[in-house]
Amino acid sequence: MANKFSFKSTVRLNSGQELPLLGLGTYLNDDCKPACLAGLKQGYKHIDTARMYGNEVQVGEALRESGIPREEIYITTKINNNEHSYDVALASVDDSLKTLGLDYIDCMLIHSPLSNKPSRLETWRALVEAKKQGKVKAIGVSNYGVKHLEEIREANLELPSINQIELQPRCQQKEIVEWCKKYDIVIGAYAPIMRTKWNYPEITETAKKYNKNPAQLLVRWSLQRGYAPLPKSADPERVKTNADVFDFEISPEDMALIDGLDRGKEGEITWNPIDAE
Repeated sequence: MANKFSFKSTVRLNSGQELPLLGLGTYLNDDCKPACLAGLKQGYKHIDTARMYGNEVQVGEALRESGIPREEIYITTKINNNEHSYDVALASVDDSLKTLGLDYIDCMLIHSPLSNKPSRLETWRALVEAKKQGKVKAIGVSNYGVKHLEEIREANLELPSINQIELQPRCQQKEIVEWCKKYDIVIGAYAPIMRTKWNYPEITETAKKYNKNPAQLLVRWSLQRGYAPLPKSADPERVKTNADVFDFEISPEDMALIDGLDRGKEGEITWNPIDAE
């Protein structure tokens, strides 16, 4: 039986890859294989993990057990905050390849800027080298503010393909978004469904208008804003319903209504180390 939902929406990265815009997040899900299998069966083409999450093994197992050809699924993982140096970062790439059981990683991110400028740049140089070696296809960062992105640009190094940040209606991080747009860097949006803290009429009532639940409305909002949202759930059924977002479009008026919820840093729901020194 054909999948109910369409997952053909992709964006071309500055690395030349096609990134499936809708991805499955696996944070705080040590046993993520059931959710990953449900997502892959349903039609997800992108799974986001990290060394810190401790579930790369499960992601790799789910991919193999799904029977889907490797080249059809996009896998993102991330360098730990305590692995910021050239040699350690290179070794971490190799370890993630082994843990995932893959010959290559589609995208490797620096998980956060929580070290210092010299260490961040050495880690970035390691990812550039890993890409040259074919171990990763694209490289990027996560939780990077404009200051951290400027470090890479000013060092005349290859710019990231992706910056993955918290991005939801209450926390829109507009300065970072505008910088990334200027330099053709895709915004990966984590916590797009606000960790279910969505009890605002602009969300709950608008969702009813489209006969959708708040999570679906929020994922659709993120897609229409041009982001690559990563909704997560450990519940296989919610994994499926979170992706039922391709059969409606939010009107410009309702998009503006939801946009009006932005509270900048006051709207943060989880950690946001964009100001790290």
